[in-house]
Amino acid sequence: MSTGQKTQHAAVAIVGGGPVGMMLALFLDHHGVPVVLFNSERNTRWHPKGNTHNSRTMEHYRRLGLAEAIRRLGLPEDHPRDVAYFTRLNAWELARLDMPSERERMAAARAAEDTDQVPEPLLRANQMYVERFLLEHIRTRPNIQLRFGWRVSGFEQDADGVRLIAVESASGEALEHWRADYLVGCDGGQSFVRRTLGIGYLGPDGSSGGFLSGRMFSSHVRVPALHRDILPDRKAWMYNVVAPDARMLLISLDGEDEFLLMTQARSHDEMPQDDRVIAAIRQGVGADVEVEVLAHAVWHGGLALVAERFSDRRVFLAGDATHLFSPTGGFGMNTGIDGAANLAWKLAAAIQGWAGEGLLASYELERRPVTLRNTEAARQLTQRVGKVEVPAAVEARGTEGDRARAQLGVSLRGFRGQFTSIGVELGARYDASPIVWQQGQPPADDPLHYRPSTVPGGRLPHLWLPAGDGTRRSVFDLLGAGFTLLRVGPDAPSVERLREAAAARGIPLTVVELPASARDCYRVALLLVRPDQHIGWRGDDVPEDAGAVLEKLVGHGCAVHPKEGQALVGVLGAVG
Repeated sequence: MSTGQKTQHAAVAIVGGGPVGMMLALFLDHHGVPVVLFNSERNTRWHPKGNTHNSRTMEHYRRLGLAEAIRRLGLPEDHPRDVAYFTRLNAWELARLDMPSERERMAAARAAEDTDQVPEPLLRANQMYVERFLLEHIRTRPNIQLRFGWRVSGFEQDADGVRLIAVESASGEALEHWRADYLVGCDGGQSFVRRTLGIGYLGPDGSSGGFLSGRMFSSHVRVPALHRDILPDRKAWMYNVVAPDARMLLISLDGEDEFLLMTQARSHDEMPQDDRVIAAIRQGVGADVEVEVLAHAVWHGGLALVAERFSDRRVFLAGDATHLFSPTGGFGMNTGIDGAANLAWKLAAAIQGWAGEGLLASYELERRPVTLRNTEAARQLTQRVGKVEVPAAVEARGTEGDRARAQLGVSLRGFRGQFTSIGVELGARYDASPIVWQQGQPPADDPLHYRPSTVPGGRLPHLWLPAGDGTRRSVFDLLGAGFTLLRVGPDAPSVERLREAAAARGIPLTVVELPASARDCYRVALLLVRPDQHIGWRGDDVPEDAGAVLEKLVGHGCAVHPKEGQALVGVLGAVG
């Protein structure tokens, strides 16, 4: 690779400016790490994509001070977040999964018990709104150099770092040479970084059939009459049409007239067409309503793919470059952001000199099991949606039609778990990790239920604490950017040995004093919380060799290298 031109430097180079790439940049900024962020387009893409920012993602936004602003994006706060099923939107409603509005969710969170585990309820806001907000926020962060409109055309790594070349996308002529300690590919399912490393995907390719599987179209449309005339008193966030000759999924974007329509292609090479989209909407609505088609995108549903490896020496993968999910359940982007939080602190530790030799390898060791778990959960939900049997008489009048609609409604109400998977959202654990102290029996994994536990490996259970002015403060707001040692109650033992051991090793450590009442929740005197808010160690006293506790948590003595394709084929099946 030519180095004749002046070389610019950054600690971490990120390829791909989607939500995972931007959040990784912000996490690294939070840890004090300089970043350069490349994205081939000059702006974020203005087309509807994912709509779900789950409770864990909202906690990550909160950690960066962004949650409150992001909650103002998308749907109005009083717009119903219901999921509704119809034969046609102007005809019979088959089932409705009642979901609280944003205003109701936040009011419930403020009034919840001190031990409530959801300080940041799930948010329905389309990804395109949030991406634009994140980009504007990044422009205010001097630690992040933006190269939107620049495409990385090549890279090579050596023992000390990564060299890369970036090309201005518009002209294809202007070049920049960069040198980074580490490179992270957050560049999506067709990742240039992943393909350059020769890393493939394993798993089913989504060709098994059923709605939301195979070749799919996403269309950004305006339908002014829908909320104004057709459903003024029956608004929802998601509208599903389930009829013998029609399947339609329509998601409200702004609460007014803009929607995301998902339809299934009729062949593997069909391209979206305006007239077909208009016809599909009119068929689903049951009336010749006015439709304006703004844009289309093509995607592939039913995927359950995971990369063979998540890294190669100094180059890492994150987000869709490591996994491709079906959108059912909204797990994809959220899994990517949670993975970025895991990777960011480990990169920061390596760059700042306090990482052990096994810390970076633990990224894949910890995140692969979570990725497999979430991939399988999304796959099962998609298969369940695809297997819905629609009675032929569902649109018939009279007793036979009433019976068919009631039967289908019962089946559809069973899909509530697709939209309330709090166990998937908050229950990710790293129990087999070499950088977690194995202490106690972890709770059983359940996609629908979250079981808080201080057994190391899981997210720190949430607790509301008195703020002194009659309000409450989340325990998450007290955690430092590095490790945090929670000292629970005034009778907790001295932590000077841990504090001194951390200082001697350059490990950032914040000590937080919690009131005696917190003991009822945490059951132990001391909790050592990692920078990603997962518990690394717990105890009622500081061990004599306090340094050994910290050294394990930052990867000393566990130089484990993940095996290629480890544990994937048996879980996901054939190569995709």
